[in-house]
Amino acid sequence: MVRLTIDVIAKSRNHFKKKRGLSFPEYLKTLTHLHFSSKNIEDIGDLSMCRNLTVLYLYDNQITHICNLGFASNLTHLYMQNNNITHIDNLFNLQKLSKLYLGGNRIAVVEGLENLCELKELHLENQRLAPGEKLLLDPRTLLSVAESLCVLNINNNNIDDIRDLTVLKELQRFSAADNRLNNMEELEDVFSHWPQLLQMDLSGNPVCKKPKYRDRLITACKSLVVLNGREINELTRQFLINWKASKEAKKKKINKHMITGPLIPYPLTSKSLNSVFLTTVTSHIFTIMF
Repeated sequence: MVRLTIDVIAKSRNHFKKKRGLSFPEYLKTLTHLHFSSKNIEDIGDLSMCRNLTVLYLYDNQITHICNLGFASNLTHLYMQNNNITHIDNLFNLQKLSKLYLGGNRIAVVEGLENLCELKELHLENQRLAPGEKLLLDPRTLLSVAESLCVLNINNNNIDDIRDLTVLKELQRFSAADNRLNNMEELEDVFSHWPQLLQMDLSGNPVCKKPKYRDRLITACKSLVVLNGREINELTRQFLINWKASKEAKKKKINKHMITGPLIPYPLTSKSLNSVFLTTVTSHIFTIMF
């Protein structure tokens, strides 16, 4: 088992070249970036001497648990994609973390981010889940990052419902490609709560096969610039918004016409006035009763 420790850093040729002129403990205190991707690392040891670490690259390893990072209060970027992580743990001290990469792991529930009040990017794509399992996002965790999160990637995770994501009102880029999203009305409602959304990818979802799905999403997301990799023409957007407004206005007019009663296309006589009066009175009584 390969465990990332101070001794492993000391033996690294890249770091050995950089520490000339400094003692090793002094060098560790100046270290801000640590690159140990693709090193068959299975565990993280004591790295507390690297107290000024801001960026940590540990992707493409065999790590099963996030641990021993409590010292890294200055960490802003954590790259741990393509490992064997099953739970998001021990991040409570990383209050300056702004980018978290956890794609390609074995995480079934997204939780444990309650203290990450500066988190701007969360990447969770391609979790290796058991057959029939889908990625779940804890509502408490979502609420805790709602004021800061700008980028969310949940591609290819068997997700069929994103209503819990409604609270993420600061989202600017959203990727949920290759999932099982199918309810157009639910999507329109969620996206109407994201006024900052600029880019979105829903390609590979069943909803993409529904009639006018692109038109409906463009009108629901008024700030959207790119949908499924295709730019949105501003003239097209304005046309669709105007068309939707016109359609809704006509619908309201029809409903109002049905409530107040039809217009009389023929000259009124005393007999026809009595008939109209009785019809209107009867209609209102029926409405009140039922």
